[in-house]
Parts: sequence; C-alpha cells; structure tokens
Amino acid sequence: MTTDGALARLIRSSADRPAAAEAEVCDLCAAPVAEEHAHLYDTGREEVCCVCGPCSVLFAGAGAGDGHYRLVPRRRVRLPHLDTTVLGVPVGLVFFVPRADGTVTAEGPSPAGAMRWEVDAAAWKQLAGTCPQLAGVEPDVEALLVNTVHGLDQHWIVPIDDCYRMVAVVRREWRGLSGGGRVWPAVERFFEELTERP
Repeated sequence: MTTDGALARLIRSSADRPAAAEAEVCDLCAAPVAEEHAHLYDTGREEVCCVCGPCSVLFAGAGAGDGHYRLVPRRRVRLPHLDTTVLGVPVGLVFFVPRADGTVTAEGPSPAGAMRWEVDAAAWKQLAGTCPQLAGVEPDVEALLVNTVHGLDQHWIVPIDDCYRMVAVVRREWRGLSGGGRVWPAVERFFEELTERP
C-alpha cells in the first residue's frame, strides 16, 4: 500500500462527508430517506420529524406512538371560499390548527419564523358549521391554510408539513422590512404547486 493511495482515499472520504451529512435521514433510526418521505409530528416538541417508510408503518394505526408521535397525513383538499373573518385573524397568509386539547391556534409566517396566537374555539366551530370538511381536520397534524394576500382567495386543508414548508418559503425569500419583491411571487408559486390528494 502506498502513501499516495492512503492519502488519496482519506481526501476522497473527507470530501464525501459533507454530502453524506446533508442527505436526509430518518429522525428515529437514522436510515436514509427518499426525497419524498413521510413525516411524524412530535406533539411534545411541536415539530415535524422526517421518517423512513418502515418507521412510518409503526405509527400508521390510531393510538400508535402513545400520542407523542402522530403520522402526518398526506391529503390535501381545495376548499371553496370561506369567510374566515369570524376567526378574528387580520392576516391574509395564515394557517389554523385545531389541537387535540380542543384549542385552535393560528400561525402566520414572518421573516423570523411562524407567529402563533390562540383562536376562539367557538369561532372555529362556527366556521366548521359552514364548511363540513373542516370538521374532519385531524388535530395537530392537519390545518386550514389560507391565502387572501393581494386579492387571492385560496383555502386548503393540508398536512401540517405543508404549512411549515410555506413558512420556510417566506423566511427564505423575505428581504428588508416589507418583504421585498421576491416573497409574494414565491408564495404564489407555492400555492400554484399545491395539488389535491386523497
């Protein structure tokens, strides 16, 4: 074995490490995950975790994960116009998450991440009375995503990971105090790329 051969292997392996470190892995077992993969919602930490196919199966049944982890569903449903003013949130880009404890939170993106505030649960029930699909939103892992910025009228039931992706888009594209010229076209592209899924 020559020194050049060993040194060359060391350099190659060091060069490969950053690429391997950037590859997404399952947050439970550290196995590599595909680009399109499932997510779990950690109810204790209130965050989304990446999960591989075999680990996702462990959380597919009702009651799996003892309530600590919930498998994030994949369904997306485009809704007709909803008058969300009853919810008392004066923001045009927001998502509403019913919680397992009966509360409802509203979260809106900002350059620093998501802002959160409580919504009156009775107001949520009143809105759900006008749109039967809202009654079936799974607590903690699905949300009503609303975009009425610049005269748009977009209302979706989406998985919670879609909401976090939208927050990331705003955070990535925001410039200056007002957002700059990139953020709203990026948000519009995000909504244009949403597709309905059962």
